[in-house]
Amino acid sequence: MPDKFNMTLAPFNRLTKREQARLRQSLDVAYFREYDTILSPNQDCEALHIVIKGAVEETNKQGTEVFAHYTPDDMFDVRAQLDGITKHRYTALEDTLSYLLPRSVFQEFYQHNLDFAAYFDSNLTKRQALLNNAHQQQNLAEFILTKIDSHIYQAPLIFTPQDSLQYVTSEMQVKKIDAALVEIKANDYAIVTRTDLLHAIVLNGHSLQTPVQSIATYPVHAIEHGEYLFDAMIRMTRNRCKRLMVKRDSTAIGMLDLTQVLSAFSTHSHVLSLRITNATSVEELALAAHQQRELVTNLHKNGIRTRFMMELIAALNEHIIEKAFELIVPKHLHDHCCLIVLGSEGRGEQILKTDQDNALIIKDGLHWHQFAPLMDKLTHTLQQLGYPLCKGQVMVNNPDWVKSQLDWKKSLSAWAQNNTPHSVMSLAIMADALAIAGNTQLLSPVKQHLHNLMQQQSLLLMQFARPALGFAVPLTLFGQIKQNKQGIDIKQGGIFPIVHGIRTLALEYGITATNTFERIERLEQKQVLATLTKDNLSEALKLFLKWRLSQQLQLNHHHNTLDTKLLNRTERDLLRHSLHAVKKFKQWLRYHYQISD
Repeated sequence: MPDKFNMTLAPFNRLTKREQARLRQSLDVAYFREYDTILSPNQDCEALHIVIKGAVEETNKQGTEVFAHYTPDDMFDVRAQLDGITKHRYTALEDTLSYLLPRSVFQEFYQHNLDFAAYFDSNLTKRQALLNNAHQQQNLAEFILTKIDSHIYQAPLIFTPQDSLQYVTSEMQVKKIDAALVEIKANDYAIVTRTDLLHAIVLNGHSLQTPVQSIATYPVHAIEHGEYLFDAMIRMTRNRCKRLMVKRDSTAIGMLDLTQVLSAFSTHSHVLSLRITNATSVEELALAAHQQRELVTNLHKNGIRTRFMMELIAALNEHIIEKAFELIVPKHLHDHCCLIVLGSEGRGEQILKTDQDNALIIKDGLHWHQFAPLMDKLTHTLQQLGYPLCKGQVMVNNPDWVKSQLDWKKSLSAWAQNNTPHSVMSLAIMADALAIAGNTQLLSPVKQHLHNLMQQQSLLLMQFARPALGFAVPLTLFGQIKQNKQGIDIKQGGIFPIVHGIRTLALEYGITATNTFERIERLEQKQVLATLTKDNLSEALKLFLKWRLSQQLQLNHHHNTLDTKLLNRTERDLLRHSLHAVKKFKQWLRYHYQISD
């Protein structure tokens, strides 16, 4: 029977062929009758059990507290393989067959195979890294691992500010390049292109002796040597530029061109960005916007990591919404208002389009009688672009979400004072606000007012944190995944507790970042979260978002139900550990904010 052992099960698929052969030679099989005690507390444990059939219950010594249940393909007692002594009681709930792997062989693998050993680490980040490494060839496109080095970019041509247009043009012609840097002062650069030179001399009438500084664009967008090429794509998409200066620390060491990036990629995200930029009507913008799902599908098929996808799609979403604003709102009004996005869009965590969540800030003292019809039109336009209407009416066509700076501050103060569930969620919505279009500076004083309100407000923070505890984590009393016929609501059970709990802590500790992953990192830097907690929460959130997206694309839906039957054994194991990380975090929040049931 050991010959039939399934070597595709984690962590045994991490073993080398020699180690797998050693495992098969070492395995034995044991049979236990219903209610037999398999392992007793304080007993020497000589083997790891891998269940073939049946069910096993783990309890305390007296059998009064149940810790877990084990079914086929599950293994126990891992802890005893390292400690040598069993701490709990293991009882067969029905006739049970188990493989027995001798402890000496387990320790041999544990000490000599780092991948095998790391599987048993409680750190979710390390466990997921194993899964990624095991499927690297199958699930990760080669370009995601490509880093920016001297083989990709070209050496920079650098001029002084006083070099003439004639000299610069001549040198660029000799070098056969179409963009160069101008060092304004030590390690501070601007950029000049062939197009800039042509326009300056032919269209604007500059003399050939004009200093190049007068036409150079400052500052230049840059990226560090050694960063991922995919990051360069995101940066070009977000900043709508075709070139990046490559730097090491603050020194320019190269120029990276769009064509060099696109030659390595097949996603054409920059092409989509250009279509958005060049759209002159809502119809043209809609054609570009509706290509987003295809882009997401291609990225997902190529194995692009979830956080990379979120960053790229967030940049494109911002671009689409800003362009819609520009098409609808007359240009002379842009300086007088600011369009902000909220929710997952504000946090930069939206991949597939979800409900519109937006608001408008108007300059103090401005009486803008046109805003209602314009905002109605903007809401309708965003709906045409694929952004569904918000069921809660958190949109710019609702006057409650269109206010002057002063009125927004008054509303925030009133919500904080009222301290009701509705007002608390309104504060939470505004905590994720991100300025997208118009006069983006109008948001900063409003956000600062919100942060000031939350500082040293223990009662308000306690009420603010409560929603994070409002949904049960889908785990049974025995620590197994609890689901209905459809699956589990991964947003309620996993995503929201992390997002809202971290949002609360960010407000308490004055962290201005809106992205949940960035907030988690800042909280660890401030020593609010332990490093292990930071790693586990970040990895759990990435996994939840990844699995939800995968099933949304696979099953062509937009809801939050995760069908665990579509996950493989390793993924279900990671899901269970991730949900336990959420459960521990909720317990920590309850203690931190002194919240009683």
